[in-house]
This record gives sequence, structure tokens and C-alpha cells, in this order.
Amino acid sequence: MTHRGPRAIFWDMDGTLVDTEPLWGIATYELAEMLGRPLTPELREKTVGGSFANTLNVCAANAGYTLRDGDYERYHAWIYERMGQLLGTGLEPNPGIRGLLTSLADAGMRMFVTTNTERQLADACIAAIGTDFFVDSITADEVSRPKPAPDIYLEAVRRVGERPADCLVVEDSWAGMSAAVAAGCTVLGLAAEVPDHVVSFSPERFIGAEAADVDRWFAAAARGDG
Repeated sequence: MTHRGPRAIFWDMDGTLVDTEPLWGIATYELAEMLGRPLTPELREKTVGGSFANTLNVCAANAGYTLRDGDYERYHAWIYERMGQLLGTGLEPNPGIRGLLTSLADAGMRMFVTTNTERQLADACIAAIGTDFFVDSITADEVSRPKPAPDIYLEAVRRVGERPADCLVVEDSWAGMSAAVAAGCTVLGLAAEVPDHVVSFSPERFIGAEAADVDRWFAAAARGDG
């Protein structure tokens, strides 16, 4: 019988595997205040899943602040130090994630973490989820362009040596979903509104799920019918 499941799974991290987005929200709102003007929730949404450069540009434009030489480095160092403090309060995988990852790993599924968070913070988050679940991880500072560019997913595809369409991506942000589509992967989008060629998927379905369920989800997503 032909295997209808994915050949590999690439998991986004923030918001998908572990609920760090509220912490990134705290740091982003604080950054906006530092630049001179509070960020609206609508503008905060434009930073979710994106790179730090995107976040800084959104906050600076909102405040009417012209970025100067050295600002990127200074604010980058500040937000990563602040996130280190916030992450130190403790992290737990999202509901259903650890059980599903266990089932997939037991079935021999190759899984990556593919995140726009840079390596200096990503490793602590991956450890909180369970490093042994994953055969590899790729962070934004290890490719030429972060999401929404497809570079992270193209590199993941290259490392597993499979066709992009045979690789399942699980993402919760528009930037991440767009990146995965551009790379040609099959995508489950953990959001009500998703780009074209992405199947909207409820993360509540992870609770109690097993590897066989993922095979069915993948086949449905490949058909485009969820």
C-alpha cells in the first residue's frame, strides 16, 4: 500500500508548538513605548511570526521614528535580553503537542523546528518542548532571509531530500504560512484566515491525536479539503 502520509514535518515554534506569542507581545509593546508611541493591537498583528527587523520597522513607523545607525543592533540586543527574562518564567508545549510528537517520533517521522526566532532563544524553547523529538532545527539567523521568504523551508526540504509537496508544515502566522506555500510545501494553518493553498486547521485537534491522524490530515491538506 502506498504511504499517504508526509515524508517529514516542519513545525513552526512560537504559537504553534509553545505559547510564546504573549511573551513576544509584551516585549513588542515595550519596544514600541521605547520608540515613542504605543502599538495598536492591529499593528502588533503585523509583527506576529515575522523577523525582528520587521517588528522594529513596524514600531518605528508607528512612532514616526527614523532609525539611525546602530539602532537595529541596540534594540535587537534589548528585545532578546527581555525575551530571555520572560522565557525564564517557564514554558510548556501547547495542549496535545507532546503526546502527538511522541506518537510521531515513535513512528519514525523526521521532524524539524523551523522558526523565525533566532538561535540564542530558540534552543531554550525547543528544550522545553523536547529536543529529542526533532532531527534538526533551522532558525532565522541561519538563512539569508527569514519568513515570509521561503528560505527556512527550502533549507529544510534540502536537508530531508524530499519533494516540498511531500513535506507537511504546521504554522500559525500569515508570514510563516506564506513562506511554506512559497517553498511548495503542504501546509496546515492554525488560523481562521489563511493564504491560498493553505488548509485552516484547529489546534484543538492535536489533543489526543496520533501519527495516523497526521497521515489523514496530510492527505486531506494535499487535496486542499482540510
